[in-house]
Amino acid sequence: MKKLVYFLAVAMLLSSTAFAQKKDKKKDKKVEGYEFTLVKENPTTSVKDQHRSGTCWAYSGISLIESEIMKAGKGEFDLSEAWIYRHAYMDKAEKYIRFHGAATFAEGGAFQDIPYIIKKYGIVPQEVYEGLNYGTDKPDFSEVTPALEGYIKPLANSKKLSTAWKKGFNALLDAYFGEVPEKFTYKGVEYTPHSFAASLGLNFDDYIEIGSFTHHPFYEPFMLEVQDNWLHANIYNVTLDEMIKIIDRVINEGYTVGWGADVSEKGFSWKNGVAIVPDEDKKDLSGTEKEKWEKLTSAEKAAAAYSFDGTAKEKVITQEMRQEGFDNFTTTDDHGMHIVGIYKDQNGNKFYKVKNSWGSDSGKYDGYFFASEAFVRYKTIDIQVNKNALCDNMKKKLGITK
Repeated sequence: MKKLVYFLAVAMLLSSTAFAQKKDKKKDKKVEGYEFTLVKENPTTSVKDQHRSGTCWAYSGISLIESEIMKAGKGEFDLSEAWIYRHAYMDKAEKYIRFHGAATFAEGGAFQDIPYIIKKYGIVPQEVYEGLNYGTDKPDFSEVTPALEGYIKPLANSKKLSTAWKKGFNALLDAYFGEVPEKFTYKGVEYTPHSFAASLGLNFDDYIEIGSFTHHPFYEPFMLEVQDNWLHANIYNVTLDEMIKIIDRVINEGYTVGWGADVSEKGFSWKNGVAIVPDEDKKDLSGTEKEKWEKLTSAEKAAAAYSFDGTAKEKVITQEMRQEGFDNFTTTDDHGMHIVGIYKDQNGNKFYKVKNSWGSDSGKYDGYFFASEAFVRYKTIDIQVNKNALCDNMKKKLGITK
């Protein structure tokens, strides 16, 4: 799931009017036109900023793990996202070369990468591994990506690899992200990355991915066909109504949800803090969100925008509609986020509170936004949940026995 890296900068420009009165996130939320009332919200850590990097998957996936640690009664931790994507880069590189370039080697990734990396390499706190060895105080991959790709991609077409390629690639990773510590001290205790992961008290085999697609049988696992699924991992397949029921149950059971979705729709408005599917047709605009907006005059911008005033009637989303969107690439694996709560608007419509990774000083709600159920039904690629939050009947349907 690849964040449109430069979309954030434009979104922040469009959000020049700050939310004047900042309320505690546990209380009711209000914005012009919309009034959101809390139904259920679960604890999470502070909003982080992926900045100029396509690593939303690492930020949202780590955010979910941090909430899991809080739910387990282990306290609040700030874990290193850089640890995750640095190790993922090495494994991606090896797979890319073994497939002679017919695989993904990019900034993007998927939710299943997080438990995979933690089980294989352990995890460390943010203060131990910040991953900012290139002179900035926030992630910026403008040089990192071409440097890593420039090293790896020619190797995929080489007739014979030298015995030094991994050492050379690790040297690049060290240069940009920092050397990997074998041991470290945290709050007076010495750990290895694996012993620290074990101290968190989680079972990293508990995390599963679920989607809803008709090109595969329901209740059978299948490999999700998106480019950033470089692990070729399977997800579970359920009906659309069941996917929504799973999200609701997980939240109501005190857990949170990793959410992979498409946020390139005109109904997604970071400026207004909402994502909806209005039941009206607007002229489609080509290009990325940034390109769309830059080409429009002020009058065209006003005409192209939906009315985010809380009165929009939304489309009724069917299984067929979401499948069509996936099949024709209008729904793409665009962005990874973290659903932490359920709210209702003033008309009783359900919205999900979503934690983003674009910084706490952007957007209407200090780094959060609200996605309608219709938007989640329509634009979800997959979700990550703790399987222990599923009801017994759903576990049986999916063949989950432990």
